[in-house]
Amino acid sequence: MTHPDTWTADEYRQHLVDTGQVAPNVPKRSKYGAVRTEVDGITFASKAEASHYSSLKLLERAGAITDLELQPRYTLTVNKMHVGVYVADFRFTDTATGKTRVQDVKGVRTPAYRLKKKLVRAIHGIEIEEVTK
Repeated sequence: MTHPDTWTADEYRQHLVDTGQVAPNVPKRSKYGAVRTEVDGITFASKAEASHYSSLKLLERAGAITDLELQPRYTLTVNKMHVGVYVADFRFTDTATGKTRVQDVKGVRTPAYRLKKKLVRAIHGIEIEEVTK
């Protein structure tokens, strides 16, 4: 092996595995403990989000909702200055009321999320519905 000063990140990781300092191929745990889950070939950030998607698909098949979208984006611009982007989990139309609904599956309400939720309401006039599972 080459001198440690010239190791690539992969070589250094392999050194740590070889010396028993790091376990091999152990996936990193999510910051908030969410487990990526796949449904219908779509990977969701958490089991709760995947479960809610399955529920929405049933409602869509029953005709209770239409136009189901995943990951709709909302630009956050204040005084002509681009502040950021908010990405919701789901957007759909409620057939009973004809209203567009935006939902976000939440396990943890971070300060960044709370700020973006307020910005989306102030800029776009959209109230984000929080879904907890």
